[in-house]
Amino acid sequence: MNHRFHTTAKRAAFVMAALPLAVHAQSNEQNSVTSSADADLNPVVVTAALAPRTANESLSSVTVLDEATFRRQDPVSITDLFRGQPGVDVSSNGSFGKNSSVYIRGTGSSQNVLLIDGIRLRSVTSGGAAWSYIDPRMFDRAEIVRGPRGSLYGADAIGGVIQLFTPDGDEEGPQPRISVGGGSFNTQRLSAGISGQEGGTRYSFAGSHFATDGQPIRRDGDDKGYDNTSALARISHTFDSGAEMGVLALRARGNNEYDGGENDFVQQVAGVYGELPLTDHWRSRITLSESRDESDNFADSGDSVFNTKVHTARWENTFTSGAHELVAGAEYSQDKVDSSIDYDETSRSNAAVFSQALLDFSPVILQASLRFDDNESYGEEVTGSLGVGYELDSYHTLRANYGTAFNAPTYNQLYYPGFGNPDLEAETSETLEVGVRGQYAHWFWDAALYQTDIDNLITGQGIQSNVPTSRIRGAELSSGVDIADWTLAAALTYTDPENRLTGQRLQNRATQSVRFDIDRELGDWSLGGSWIAQNHRYRDAQNDDRLSGYGLVNLRAGWQFAPLWSARVTVENALDQDYITTRSFDGADYINAGRAGFLSVHFGQ
Repeated sequence: MNHRFHTTAKRAAFVMAALPLAVHAQSNEQNSVTSSADADLNPVVVTAALAPRTANESLSSVTVLDEATFRRQDPVSITDLFRGQPGVDVSSNGSFGKNSSVYIRGTGSSQNVLLIDGIRLRSVTSGGAAWSYIDPRMFDRAEIVRGPRGSLYGADAIGGVIQLFTPDGDEEGPQPRISVGGGSFNTQRLSAGISGQEGGTRYSFAGSHFATDGQPIRRDGDDKGYDNTSALARISHTFDSGAEMGVLALRARGNNEYDGGENDFVQQVAGVYGELPLTDHWRSRITLSESRDESDNFADSGDSVFNTKVHTARWENTFTSGAHELVAGAEYSQDKVDSSIDYDETSRSNAAVFSQALLDFSPVILQASLRFDDNESYGEEVTGSLGVGYELDSYHTLRANYGTAFNAPTYNQLYYPGFGNPDLEAETSETLEVGVRGQYAHWFWDAALYQTDIDNLITGQGIQSNVPTSRIRGAELSSGVDIADWTLAAALTYTDPENRLTGQRLQNRATQSVRFDIDRELGDWSLGGSWIAQNHRYRDAQNDDRLSGYGLVNLRAGWQFAPLWSARVTVENALDQDYITTRSFDGADYINAGRAGFLSVHFGQ
């Protein structure tokens, strides 16, 4: 494994060195960057540093999926957008609402953080987010930040953070939108919304419904259906003084049939915030929020209920001095469990203080952060990070980052009957990363090498246990082009996740992936496609149960047939690839959907 990593690292280093030379001639010809191209290829990112920074200023490995990407790809599942992105892997127990896991840099769903408009959504019992219940039509942007963010977001941010953003209503006047569609497996999709801005008030309201008969998730099995009804309300107002207040509520409710039963689910986030400019250089913001993950299960093995809530109060203060910025704050959260399972504990609280300094001594940029957490279940943890950036010239930025993070055992890992282990230790990690980004008028490239060392990694298909030491090494290379009527994006990922005690690969992780997206505007028409490929992975810790790699081709086309009216056709898994990313505990394959076509008609911007 070391030999393979060094070979890949050398290749990535060669590419990193060669790309600036390859674009030198083009760079010399570009004296300025157009504002539209800069917004698309060097977008502003807020998740990486709790403050708006362009991608090349963020000192992080980031991927931004913008509104145009959501619109072009029109995904059935939010995980379809993430699959194969730099450093991101997805596994699922079948298609259409079935349990899915998102891995970032070789770390599992419970080792990563999902935010929706700044509010964290997760299950207290399982630790991860229910990705399969998130309707992509409720969002118009996603930021994927790779690397530890424990010093900003607390527990679980070992691999990275994904933040989804709902429409913020920044257009003047009401902007209605309607979408109706359907397709394979008797799938129906309906959505409608209105957003806009009147004076200092911004608003966004939306609703959607998705229903499908589904397809078998075991070979020769029965179809497993899924339905999801989601609603969004978001309102904010900015006063003449610069103060701002806002509320957000997002709720998804539905039914999902799975192998051996079905469940009724609820996913919800709600929050209210107020932000006040205390001085010209000091802004203070308070956010109160609640997230819910609820599931009523009706299974052949018996019924069960898992209702979890997270209440959070967060206070952030931002101080500016010229190009420098300091963030300091405190956070208090409480996890609650109401379940038919008899957990030894049903609630726990966490108090934290955190700070971050963003210092711009151009051409040197520094980002340093520190956080202290005190949890009534697992004690005290201190996490920190330090990032250094250096602008080589107007187009190239070199960065280096060091960060620590931790992951607290979940209620299931600690207490679930026949599965949990109350003696588990919290996972702790250290990550070192170096990267370089090239940013030009019409395209960019980004490359990174990293190593994450994890102590006490929690794993096991039966009784949970701690792996003393694990190491994840990796290399990532991504690029995007937006020129004339062409939009292209490419990502190459190599990951080496190793159990240092046994020398085996950590289970459920692919080591190599590639994604290539291409789209072309042809007047009123648009054509595009995505190619996603990954190599094999292992279902077990001993690396005996091997799951073959796969390659997927997704196709899409759009037609604007009248002002504000358009039609879109997508063909998922166009080559009808038979592929699996995980198996059940009894060894049966969880198969994903074969070729599937969908047609939709849209009104609105």
